[in-house]
Amino acid sequence: MTLQECVRKMRAQGEKESEIEAFTHLFQAFNSVKDDNWIREKDIEPLEKVPSIREIVVNKADPADLASTAFIKLNGGLGTSMGLRAPKSSLPVVEKNGEILSFLDVIVRQIQTSRQRLGIAFPLIFMDSVHTSSPTLKEIGKLGFSNPKGVPVEIMQNREPKILADGSPASWPKDPSLEWCPMGHGDIFNVLYTSGLLDLLLDKGIKYLFISNCDNLGARPSTKIASYFASLPASFMMEVARRTPSDVKGGQIVRDKFSGRLVLREMSQVSPEDMKFATDISRHMYFNTNNLWIKVKDLKERLEEENGNFDFPLIVNKKTVDPSDPSSTHVVQLETAMGSIISQFSASACLEVDRPRFLPVKTTEDLFVMRSNRFHLTNLYEMEDGDYHLPRVILDKRYYKNISDFDERIPFVPSLAAAASVKIEGDWSFGKKVSFFGNVLLEDNGKKNVVPDGSFVGDRGVESAH
Repeated sequence: MTLQECVRKMRAQGEKESEIEAFTHLFQAFNSVKDDNWIREKDIEPLEKVPSIREIVVNKADPADLASTAFIKLNGGLGTSMGLRAPKSSLPVVEKNGEILSFLDVIVRQIQTSRQRLGIAFPLIFMDSVHTSSPTLKEIGKLGFSNPKGVPVEIMQNREPKILADGSPASWPKDPSLEWCPMGHGDIFNVLYTSGLLDLLLDKGIKYLFISNCDNLGARPSTKIASYFASLPASFMMEVARRTPSDVKGGQIVRDKFSGRLVLREMSQVSPEDMKFATDISRHMYFNTNNLWIKVKDLKERLEEENGNFDFPLIVNKKTVDPSDPSSTHVVQLETAMGSIISQFSASACLEVDRPRFLPVKTTEDLFVMRSNRFHLTNLYEMEDGDYHLPRVILDKRYYKNISDFDERIPFVPSLAAAASVKIEGDWSFGKKVSFFGNVLLEDNGKKNVVPDGSFVGDRGVESAH
């Protein structure tokens, strides 16, 4: 009965039948979920001997392969984990020539400069949600960006009702818009199928898709990788990176012993008994960067076989109906991960990439590093750092988790050029031209603190300005 209630709610809101079918697919998986959805260590093998971007030989990095690629950026999120109620891609992230640029600014300029430099015109398409569509299109308009004739700059992510634990639709009269959420980024393939975009792209001569997250400015155009993927017999390729102790939570790529196929194993799919294996970075060496390459024709054929809905492992995301209010009603959001598509093809591949292609911003701690002087933006709009061995940053969540609190206390990000790690406990605000060095530690002394302009901060706290 609860599914019928959800369907009635979706129809009352004018949702498309394709959206209702996609949600029904997720809901049925939710109803059939067993006590666990473990991918057991005994049933898989670790991924080994992945080709590295440093080692692969491409006889000719042909711009024609990049010209045959459509770039798709996932842009449906509002950055609610940072207390943001605007598109995450609108966050200011870096300064260049006195201009403050957002994620969206940098992404568009990466594409524009690559087009100009190579003399090609490949499309950039954003998968937006109802929350991000209008502000994103407005910003794109300001930047004077457009795609080759007939190719849209936007596709719309499906949305679904948030549900209670029993499957009934959640209600929040204070703000009914909060009763809805996107279906998760695994939904992109259904959207590509039902929107007709795959057929349109094929008609325009597009052979490949490169899909990545808007908050990862490392996922930029690469003629070398495009030509390498074009040369492979594989239908799908995932960019993976070496795990470090900071990447323990990242989804692992493993090989299923029975089918021989590559599989994405999220940490939520690891049983408690297997956790010691899953967190061993010498055993499971690679994680998913969510930079995905797919051959359009092969994807279309597989989606036709599955009627537009892949049977991806379900992610039951437990949240509150108002993400900014932990006391609001507890709800469930049904999602899937787009990297799960790796197991949908008999021929899938992985390519090990370096950290410059994986620079995600999921928290204000990540943003702290990205806004610092560890990075500078090149004339090709690439985020560049000397060695990409970035300092680990831990900020007191009471004072820095939400972007408004973060910006209030850290209007000027201290220099991290000489910092090995940063740990800030308590309520600290920072003046201009503060420099961190070594293993920075600021302890909670139970009061508000201000680090003066020009100060140096290390493992013994604040030193006077020199």
